[in-house]
Amino acid sequence: MPSRRTVLAATAGVTAALATGTTAHAGSPDDKKLRALISRMSLEEKVGQLFVMRVYGHSATAPDQADIDANLKEIGVRTAAELIARYRVGGIIYFTWAHNTRDPHQIADLSNGIQKASLQQPRGLPVLISTDQEHGIVARVGRPATLFPGAMAIGAGGSRTDARTLGRIAGRELRVMGVRQDYTPVADVNVNPANPVIGVRSFGADPAAVASLVAAEVAGYQRAQQVAATAKHFPGHGDTAVDSHYGFPVITHSRAEWEKLDAPPFRAAIAAGIDSIMTAHIMVPALDDSGDPATLSRPILTGILREELGYDGVVVTDSLGMEGVRTKYGDDRVPVLALRAGADQLLNPPSLDIAWNAVLKAVRDGELTESRLDASILRVLRLKAKLRLFDEPYVSQAGVTRTVGVPEHLAAADRVAERTTTLVVNEGALLPLSRRTYPRVLVVGADPASPSGTTGPPTGVLAAALTELGFTATALSTGTAPSATTIANAVAAAQDADAVVVGTYNVTASSSQRTLVAQLLGTGKPVVAIAVRNPYDVAQLPDVRAYLASYSWTDVELRAAARVIAGRVAPRGKLPVPVQRADDPARVLYPIGHGLSY
Repeated sequence: MPSRRTVLAATAGVTAALATGTTAHAGSPDDKKLRALISRMSLEEKVGQLFVMRVYGHSATAPDQADIDANLKEIGVRTAAELIARYRVGGIIYFTWAHNTRDPHQIADLSNGIQKASLQQPRGLPVLISTDQEHGIVARVGRPATLFPGAMAIGAGGSRTDARTLGRIAGRELRVMGVRQDYTPVADVNVNPANPVIGVRSFGADPAAVASLVAAEVAGYQRAQQVAATAKHFPGHGDTAVDSHYGFPVITHSRAEWEKLDAPPFRAAIAAGIDSIMTAHIMVPALDDSGDPATLSRPILTGILREELGYDGVVVTDSLGMEGVRTKYGDDRVPVLALRAGADQLLNPPSLDIAWNAVLKAVRDGELTESRLDASILRVLRLKAKLRLFDEPYVSQAGVTRTVGVPEHLAAADRVAERTTTLVVNEGALLPLSRRTYPRVLVVGADPASPSGTTGPPTGVLAAALTELGFTATALSTGTAPSATTIANAVAAAQDADAVVVGTYNVTASSSQRTLVAQLLGTGKPVVAIAVRNPYDVAQLPDVRAYLASYSWTDVELRAAARVIAGRVAPRGKLPVPVQRADDPARVLYPIGHGLSY
């Protein structure tokens, strides 16, 4: 890793010049110095600072050939270093599928390589490296890093302290890997059980509770220091039945409903000092009747977020490759319109060349002023200065070893998870399950693809955890849509068990998971069901005597659920969303706050 002296030399004196004078953070540049830096940038450099781009590969200079090929196809460059040299991007986003996040030590090396490539450019600047590390079902950095329960599980625990702990530890671990902007917490209020994209990524359906936990998690990231949290997806993606990755959702809330349901978590995030806010590719006619998505809406981003809510931090778009923002305009118009609306960072356009040149042309043609770009660049540079990237752009392997996935952090995640598992049904006090009465346990059910960096599959994780707790547990995956043959095999296997644990995943009225559970109940064996994603499953399975909600199928949550099943810990979680009746969705079967214990 280059020394700090090398860094300063590589920046041709820019960082050294900026790091003088008295500022809020010793050594960090103030606005006057940042503006002077902006004034020395070429227009092309200014345009580059506005983009946050994906790039394939585990290394900034020597990725695998397959990643070189992907970069050439999608970006026209071979490596991250070439991407920076050509476009002078201000940020890079890490993805698992882009092979950026193999392991923590590799991530640190990649981050250092990216910073070196940028700082060695003329007037080189540090890069703001970001990722989506929400925890729960969305995490880009997996084991051996510490993985916490997701937002809805934290909502079930209801503890601001636990939300702060998540932010503090997650931020600390990201920081030492060189990731300095985390696209979390999700500030959407999930009031629609059919929401296909938010769901358990939300803290819940109560705006006040969501607001409280959003603010607490932001405080945790701020305690971690030098990692920016990002509240998303403004103005609120919680009441939609359309996934904006693949379609264009329309939110029909009135302005009064938006104020009551969607706005509180964003207001709380701003009050907590949130560093960045991500936009949503959704249409909200009550806030802007033009038909534009919020990402491209000046009335929403400038009129409401900037002027009404008083937010002056960084506004980052959601990915510009998502269908929700591409429905109405071409890829050349989207970045220009986002800047006109009030966005500062343009995230992951499908074609950087088209987007970058479109912004450049818009300035040269007079559609965008250079001063408009300068305003956004100043916000981005302020954030980089706050995160001390001008002073400490590099990370160390020793820091990774000391910090990532250490026993103290892993134990904290386990303790948090234990407070989230929710016991929804327990007829006849079937739970806790006695290993003396029911020594042989069959674990069946859905095995969705494991969230990044977890061991999976969930049936195997549950069976292993129950075996460690003294049961003799075997796993049999039946999938999310079990066939008649699969169901028959599960029923046959249940004959040799004393009890059955079945994991359910987004059960609907027509799901064959219902048939599986019904036939397992028909064996007469005690059946314990656990919703491994949405807690709404229980409404479709009214005959189950014992039902738990874990809100995700990550290891940490499944292990906690196993400890609850075995009686090692008492269930403490409370539903953070209401569960409506399957036969009459207007009626609530289990209200917010419902949760049993032993």
